[in-house]
Amino acid sequence: MRFPYRLVIYILVGIIVVCGLGLGLYSLPPVHDRLAWRVADAISQIHNLFNPPEKVVFVPQDSQNNLIATIVAATMLALTPSATATCTGAACATATPACPPSGCQTQTPAASPTPTRTAQPTLTPTAIPGQVELKGIVHEYQGWNNCGPTNLAMALSFWGWHGDQLTTAAFLRPGWKPWSRERDDKNVMPYEMVDFVQQKTDLSIVERTGGDVFMLKHLIAAGFPVIVEKGYEVVGEGWMGHYEVVNGYDDSKGVFLVQDSYVQPVNGITYADMESNWRAFDYTYLVIYPPEREAEVMAVLGPQADLAYNQQYTSQKAATEVQQLSGRDKFFALYDLGSNLVTLQDYAGAAQAYDQAYQLYPSIPEKQRPYRITWYQTGPYFAYYYTGRYTDVINLATQTIGSADSPGLEESFVWRARAQIATGDTTDAVNDLKTALYWHPGFQPALDELANLGVAP
Repeated sequence: MRFPYRLVIYILVGIIVVCGLGLGLYSLPPVHDRLAWRVADAISQIHNLFNPPEKVVFVPQDSQNNLIATIVAATMLALTPSATATCTGAACATATPACPPSGCQTQTPAASPTPTRTAQPTLTPTAIPGQVELKGIVHEYQGWNNCGPTNLAMALSFWGWHGDQLTTAAFLRPGWKPWSRERDDKNVMPYEMVDFVQQKTDLSIVERTGGDVFMLKHLIAAGFPVIVEKGYEVVGEGWMGHYEVVNGYDDSKGVFLVQDSYVQPVNGITYADMESNWRAFDYTYLVIYPPEREAEVMAVLGPQADLAYNQQYTSQKAATEVQQLSGRDKFFALYDLGSNLVTLQDYAGAAQAYDQAYQLYPSIPEKQRPYRITWYQTGPYFAYYYTGRYTDVINLATQTIGSADSPGLEESFVWRARAQIATGDTTDAVNDLKTALYWHPGFQPALDELANLGVAP
């Protein structure tokens, strides 16, 4: 019997034709927009299957260093001439890594930081309706990893701004393409969203931490939707960060109404779940408003309108929760405490808080471990770098970069480079800085560090 060559050829040609048709259909925008994120998600899950990031545990190496050496290193950094650029507010902790602190504190902080003024109720007790839903937000489903730009666009739409997630992403995630893993910057920081509003719109914005259910309800009742950054559990993916626009509440059901770019418009979240998931991001919230209504926003914020008060208040809140909570919730509270102490430029105290968080981390069940947390919050880099713990900066950045299926983590590359420079490894530092610029073209801290080295981007 002769081998059926012709049949085999027909089959191969058929397979090629089917694949070609499939690729052709996949490239059509309506089909591509619905399927591409599933392809990207599948690639991510395959990566995690063979490289389970939840099993990797960061162990600080320098936490037991001689205290005198830490003080000397911090003192030398404090004596370094200040750069011409200056940091303000929360941006000093997250926005521009190239900005040096005004000075590094070396004393051990009190277990519970004391606010600069006597604690008061966040707001003047004002009667508000039991149910409010703010209409007029144009909902969008997010592109791959694009929840920050999408939620910012949705919040802006309430105020009549014309644009969408492509408009905001062009500023927040330069080089990003819808549903693509190319130039896949993993996270948009709150300060970047603030920058967009201030530079690209006629609206104003305020960012604060330490929010609560009471604050959210009063802002919404006053007519202001709120962007919150919070933790999010995705089946098969585990814990990750997520933005949502909160535009309503219903006391009779005990739920907030949110515009969720990942799930659906008008998604209900219980008050308890909101606070629990919000904790992972220090209860961060952003409020966009027309400039002529600033007095209204500040009146609702009450004492929290004062940034210095807000920073001390949030530190106190985190310190209190550290004493009250256990397990993963306590890990988040310790992380929050560290982040707040970084904002207050108490780097030694912050390093201690992060050390305690990482000591607790292995006790969290693997499937619940928030291994992505340094994708979104870079406070440990500040704390360890400004206390001279360069090995910890390098190790933590390396582990963070390795946890991602595609390493679009420009902040981690910059911080690893800075620690490498401090230890004399300029060759690897230059490579890391250029890699940071690949994932986030124009990222100013990377450009600044290359300029300091006399290297062209």
